Amino acid sequence: MQTLTRHLLHAGGLALWFMLLALPLLAVRVDTLHNVVEWRWGHLMWVGVGTFVLALLWRGLAAWRQRPTLEPGPLALTLGRLLDEPHLYRPALATVLVSALIFPWLVDTYQSSIVGLALIFVVLGLGLNITVGLAGLLDLGYIAFFAVGAYCYALLNVRFGLGFWPCLPLGGLAGAACGLLLGFPILRLRGDYLAIVTLGFGSIARIVFENWEEVTGGAQGIAGVARPGLFGLEMGLEGVTIYLYYLLLLLVAVTVFATRRLQHSRIGRAWVALREDEIACAAMGVDVARTKLSAYAFGAFWAGLVGVIFAARNTYINPNSFTFTESALVLSIVVLGGMGSLVGVVLAALVLVLLPEYLRAVAEYRMLVFGAVMVLMMILRPQGLIIARRKRYRAGAAA
Repeated sequence: MQTLTRHLLHAGGLALWFMLLALPLLAVRVDTLHNVVEWRWGHLMWVGVGTFVLALLWRGLAAWRQRPTLEPGPLALTLGRLLDEPHLYRPALATVLVSALIFPWLVDTYQSSIVGLALIFVVLGLGLNITVGLAGLLDLGYIAFFAVGAYCYALLNVRFGLGFWPCLPLGGLAGAACGLLLGFPILRLRGDYLAIVTLGFGSIARIVFENWEEVTGGAQGIAGVARPGLFGLEMGLEGVTIYLYYLLLLLVAVTVFATRRLQHSRIGRAWVALREDEIACAAMGVDVARTKLSAYAFGAFWAGLVGVIFAARNTYINPNSFTFTESALVLSIVVLGGMGSLVGVVLAALVLVLLPEYLRAVAEYRMLVFGAVMVLMMILRPQGLIIARRKRYRAGAAA
């Protein structure tokens, strides 16, 4: 009884404190047109009730974690396996694939468009997962490689008339070349210094695109970028949206397959060794410089590749599409999904991109809900949605 009373008092105190903090933001609204101050006490009460309930749940969860450990039941085992295993069972994977294939025929064009945008960030997250999740090299300017691919296609298409399909591999190669260009000067940097240099690289790239008006169009950007064609067929807006959706879905599948093969290859094991301990990695004979450069190049390749599709999808690009906010979002996808986990990155990208879109009905609070979800995720499951599990080898056979 005393424990319950203590929990109630603690939750009530937190609720009052949050109501006090939210008072000038949610309870007071100044109507400058009619010079009237409107008091919205209902909003403040919702904050208090929500904080009280969450505080009680948090205290109850903490007490539940401290209970004597018992043998977990079948439901707990199943949920734990789904959360901590990086592999999906074949029936579940088949269900996901079938649902993804029929999705654009069940919804309108807007829904297909925003899911296509989410698939773009899935590919970006998978690419950054190579650099950050596998190799452990923090990159705060990753969106610059995305911009390189987009501008590569826009310039080649508008200025020289090259089509989408020839420019698609060129955009990926341009991103990989920029990844190598970034990798060479920072081979000896670690930690905070590495983060500052990559952040500076992203800012430099954006400034170049914004001020090199003779080539990139400056702040006005490049308009009239051609959409990808399909054997010369004329397609309307709905047809183009569905076509791009399937193209992005195919790119996600290819990226997952290639990244998984790389993860379990010799270079992938070198990336993981570099992430765990660079000194021990070098002592075991791994070429650290080549391993770092390959991580930047492979990660930047996928960003450049999907940048081409982004430019073709929008038919217009400008430097405002490639800011630090996008880099932070992609990094959040990798961290929340689970460092090195492919399935986790895919799920995190879908959640972080689609959640703000579907919360537009509560536009006044959607970013508040979005931030609260991220905070709770980092508190309750800091290792990410799905933990990456290493492949084990036994007597010449993989297990």
